[in-house]
Amino acid sequence: MEMTPVVDPVEQERVVRKTTVAGLIINLLLAVVKFAGGILGRSQAVIADAVHSLSDMSTDIIILIGVRYWNKPADDTHPHGHRRMETMVTLGIGLILIFVAVELIRDALSSIRQGDTKSPNLIALAAAGISLVVKEALYRWSYREGRRVHSSALIANAWHHRSDALSSLPAALAVGVTLIDPGWHFVDGIGAIAVSLFIVQAAFKIIRPAFSKLVDSAASPEDLDRIRSIAAEVPGVLSAHKVRTRYVGCSELAVDLHIEVDPELSVREGHDISEIVKQLLIKDGPDVSDVVVHLEPYEGNHTDT
Repeated sequence: MEMTPVVDPVEQERVVRKTTVAGLIINLLLAVVKFAGGILGRSQAVIADAVHSLSDMSTDIIILIGVRYWNKPADDTHPHGHRRMETMVTLGIGLILIFVAVELIRDALSSIRQGDTKSPNLIALAAAGISLVVKEALYRWSYREGRRVHSSALIANAWHHRSDALSSLPAALAVGVTLIDPGWHFVDGIGAIAVSLFIVQAAFKIIRPAFSKLVDSAASPEDLDRIRSIAAEVPGVLSAHKVRTRYVGCSELAVDLHIEVDPELSVREGHDISEIVKQLLIKDGPDVSDVVVHLEPYEGNHTDT
């Protein structure tokens, strides 16, 4: 199984900041373009899409503030570090996505009921098209960088960028259809509702793992087997069992395990073996950031793993 090393917090913070600042600037410019395009092009759909771009700016600001705290080293009051703040930010972004989707659905239903008879022009179509292309490119870049530095908050924000791109799609389609036949204005509302449901689905994909890790979920069975295997292969370790794990933040694992060694070994020899186990797990384990090793005299095979 391919192992992914723990990313240097300094490098992670640098990448998160660079990517998020770029997204913030782009969101601001797109909001201006879409507001202008919606007003000049007489399109309520494009104006609503501009408001959605402003919601993207809010998550950019949340991440820029949060990254200063979750990359802080461990201290006396937070001995396991501050990584769970990233998990909380990720969860918050998912909730914002749901809120945005609900608002889009509400606005779409209102538009369908009232019947928007305005006839948009090509300016509105151009604004929606530019937003769609730029936001999809921003999603792909943010998602790639988030995966590279293992930042769930950056990945979650990337999905927020895509939700904005998707919200531009029904706006562009609605303007295009209305240019052909003004009587088809209700297509805007139907498309917005469909896209909003996709946004809700993306939000739940963000919320579920973040919530799971916030309540101390364990590593996967494959990762647990890998941890036991690494520990058991250390010379002097006769048994590795009682492996307990929990996520510290969104990607890093804290490991607690028991190893058994020859009872005739000295305390120093047993301690040295424990240190080798710890260092190997941090080096080769599945995103392991901290290890507590309990040393025991060997008493035979264990069924409790």
